[in-house]
Amino acid sequence: MEWLSAENIVAVGTAVAGIVASAGIFWYERRVPRRKRIGYRVQMDNPIGDDVRSGRIGRRLGLFDEAPDMADATLVLLRIENDGSQGIGRDDYTSPELHGLTAVFTDRTIRGVSVTQPTDSDHLMPHFTRERGFGYSGNTLRIPRVPLNAGEHFKLLVLLSGGDVGREIRLIGGLHDGELHTNRSATPDDATPLFSRASRLITIMLTLSVVALATIVVVRDDSPPPMGCAKGSLRVYGSTAFAPVMADAAGKYEKECEGASIQVDARGSTAGIRDLNSAGAARKKKGSPPLIALSDGPKPAGMPELKEKPVALVVFALVVNDAVKLTDLSTADVRRLYRGEITDWRQLGGPDLPVVLVSRDADSGTRQVFQRRVLGRGEIANSSVDCVHKDDPTAKVIRCELDSTDQVLSEVARLKGAVGYAELNVAADAKGLHVLSLDGDAPSVEAIERGSSPYPYREIEYAYTYGQPPADSLASSFLSYVSKGNGEEVIRSYGHVPCYTPVGMRLCA
Repeated sequence: MEWLSAENIVAVGTAVAGIVASAGIFWYERRVPRRKRIGYRVQMDNPIGDDVRSGRIGRRLGLFDEAPDMADATLVLLRIENDGSQGIGRDDYTSPELHGLTAVFTDRTIRGVSVTQPTDSDHLMPHFTRERGFGYSGNTLRIPRVPLNAGEHFKLLVLLSGGDVGREIRLIGGLHDGELHTNRSATPDDATPLFSRASRLITIMLTLSVVALATIVVVRDDSPPPMGCAKGSLRVYGSTAFAPVMADAAGKYEKECEGASIQVDARGSTAGIRDLNSAGAARKKKGSPPLIALSDGPKPAGMPELKEKPVALVVFALVVNDAVKLTDLSTADVRRLYRGEITDWRQLGGPDLPVVLVSRDADSGTRQVFQRRVLGRGEIANSSVDCVHKDDPTAKVIRCELDSTDQVLSEVARLKGAVGYAELNVAADAKGLHVLSLDGDAPSVEAIERGSSPYPYREIEYAYTYGQPPADSLASSFLSYVSKGNGEEVIRSYGHVPCYTPVGMRLCA
């Protein structure tokens, strides 16, 4: 497959590695044990009295204007949290004293302390007792050995006097196999970051790399021009059933190969082969003409100069007007129909409608495949020009011949009681008619590829050239494009099986 290039494999591998690395960081940060950590941060440090010591004239809240030594009072909210991945117990604190941590408020005196905690952490409050070391004196606050699970915290609201707002506040203490550190200032309800700064940076860089790489892989045009692009003009004759495929492939080749002009002229398999043989014979000394003929099935005998190349397996189908409610016919009944022995659909269990046989002309490869694969012989004589009136009054049924697949499908859809045949992919999308199964086997490309269907109405589509065209010619380049290059996807998109795939090589052998 084209996308399995070395470049794309490296690109995809890099993207996968980036994703795995990001996932690994996430797992490590969440699951792998780290050192115990206690973080602290000052979430509020506000004046609440009248500051006469700082020389300011303005008034504050004035809550303690009448209280002695409280005119310059301040409130500090100190948050202490376990921001590591492990729980911290009482014995993890390293302080030699009864308490675990000490908070020092520079140049200020502690007047009172209130403890707050989350409603889901009621087990913390019993630790804040004098017996466990909780208390204060001067500018020092003693904090007990409070056990904290990962993510838990408590807050201390401290009333102070003497000293300006913003003076240094330090937390002193330590942990066995752990650390005490200052956290970034945040709003009172803001939690600490889930991941470390380094992990966040690496994750962002890897994510951006993966996104950029994916964008390059998706946006860039990796479709290389066909190998051996050739310039010049080329005409493709033959099968009307396969003409849409070739026209599509020709258009794509012309876009990818500058200077190439390919004209598709559908006129029937036999007519295309005959014209190719005549054109080649006329310029035999000049080499292979810039012509390709497509045929539903092998060429007729007696044309040894024509060289064949299998291109695709094509599946065909019998179709009937929707007024004929039958969905399956036996091969024997189909042969009776085309021998003129069945004149009304009632004879096969269908509605009371006269049979109308809508066939292709003698140059049609679709008709030749039908006669060879299903009927085992030719059809009865043509009896109508317009598919409605009998030109031969003695004919048992109306049978007409048309030049193209589209004409056949249009007439079968228009005429009640009509039956015809066409390439499956085109017939399945037509309105006013439906496809018939043969001997209980529905026409199915998928079933044929699986090897589970003996459905007979199918044939190999061949491309013929007169002799072997030069390797650098447009005919040779276009054939390689169709059979082994990007044209394979075009063939597949029309419901056919490319011959140069593993399954196609078996079916086209």
